[in-house]
Amino acid sequence: MTEEIVREYDIAVSRACKIVNLVRSQYYYSSKKDDSEVIESLQDLAFKHPSYGFRKLFAYLRRAGKPWNHKRVHRIYQVLKLNKRRKGKRRLPDRVRQPLAQPAQVNEIWSVDFMSDSMIGNRKFRTFNVIDDCSREALAIEVDTSLSSKRIIRTLNQLSESRGFPRAIRSDNGPEFTSKDFTIWCEEKGIETRYIQPGKPTQNGYIERFNRLYREAVLDAYLFFDLDQVRQLTAEWIEEYNQRRPHEGLGNLTPFEWKESLVKKKIHQQMTV
Repeated sequence: MTEEIVREYDIAVSRACKIVNLVRSQYYYSSKKDDSEVIESLQDLAFKHPSYGFRKLFAYLRRAGKPWNHKRVHRIYQVLKLNKRRKGKRRLPDRVRQPLAQPAQVNEIWSVDFMSDSMIGNRKFRTFNVIDDCSREALAIEVDTSLSSKRIIRTLNQLSESRGFPRAIRSDNGPEFTSKDFTIWCEEKGIETRYIQPGKPTQNGYIERFNRLYREAVLDAYLFFDLDQVRQLTAEWIEEYNQRRPHEGLGNLTPFEWKESLVKKKIHQQMTV
């Protein structure tokens, strides 16, 4: 009865308990019992994805077909104190973001960038990240202690074998991207190079956000003993990101689902012409 009053009239639990002469501790005891499935599901997701906030966790539950409404899940989220979980490493404040125009089709623009981190013993390594701006799909994360311009060209050539070359590549002005090898390769493949302005990484906003997600889920989440471990955890995260993680910028579809929806839309347009 108390639960119905709280839900229907959107009033505080303490007031609802007074109305029905119920001790508040009894309400929470019965609610916890009734909400056991919600609690278990939320705790399981929060354990698997410690960096996710409420909206992302709720989107996961909806995608899994759970019928629980927003208010109920949010109440339990707060009771479990999932909104007060330990924060990760301190970073610089978020910069003011400049919105990018999302390409209409995949393979129009790829965004690329480098990241760096270290293993046990302070051994440094780098990653070369590639995403498709339209679908936000993670196309590649190359991991090694050294990544030259020739190495990134090899990675991009390997990607092209299954999906072709993009119309343009967006990057910063790092030496690998402004090198003679890279610029000649782009010219030979007919790829436009789009360099962001120095000191303005938000102009490469899609991959900047991708990098942040990757850092939170992998680089900041584990202690690495060797490159094989970094590569294995990275591969597992890419699969999760591309196939199961809902993306708010894609209407809570995954990158694979978004790409599939574009294919279906294109087929439908061709069939109705």
